[in-house]
Amino acid sequence: MLHSMTSEPEQQIGVGTPDAFQRLWTPHRMAYIQGENKPSGPEAGDGCPFCSIPAKSDEDGLVIARGSSVYAVLNLYPYNGGHLMVVPFRHVADYTELDESETAELAVFTKRAMTALRAASGAHGFNIGMNQGVSAGAGIAAHLHQHIVPRWGGDTNFMPVVGHTKVLPQLLADTRAMLADAWPRA
Repeated sequence: MLHSMTSEPEQQIGVGTPDAFQRLWTPHRMAYIQGENKPSGPEAGDGCPFCSIPAKSDEDGLVIARGSSVYAVLNLYPYNGGHLMVVPFRHVADYTELDESETAELAVFTKRAMTALRAASGAHGFNIGMNQGVSAGAGIAAHLHQHIVPRWGGDTNFMPVVGHTKVLPQLLADTRAMLADAWPRA
């Protein structure tokens, strides 16, 4: 899909010299912008990443913890370091489609995610929520998922506002290992 992308940095003549601005390139975001890992349709068999993640190892799928009805996974395109999601194993689009046990375990995993993020990274606060439907901003509307985004005092600076760049201080695999170690045991 990203044919012009390479794993090696490419020298671009004139970039950064005439205007004295430093640039941090985030080419991994282009994959999301161009629709990588998005399902082709609304059904579980249409390439839903939330349906395929549970079949992978925790490390390969960036899974932090698994329950009987839901699992916690790092967001592949995070808003902040440690941004994770709680996802039901069952392919449902709407919160009202969850049964009582799924709803309860989703709530328990949200609390555990907050506890793990506080222990592992000292998060000061959280943004927690679901986008229900494409018109509400859901990137993958066909499979319900709840976002847990850790926040710290002063974590929003000029980079995302002016530079349209999010600086993440840790590789996702390292973040996954750190949060899996800090995840509260039942």
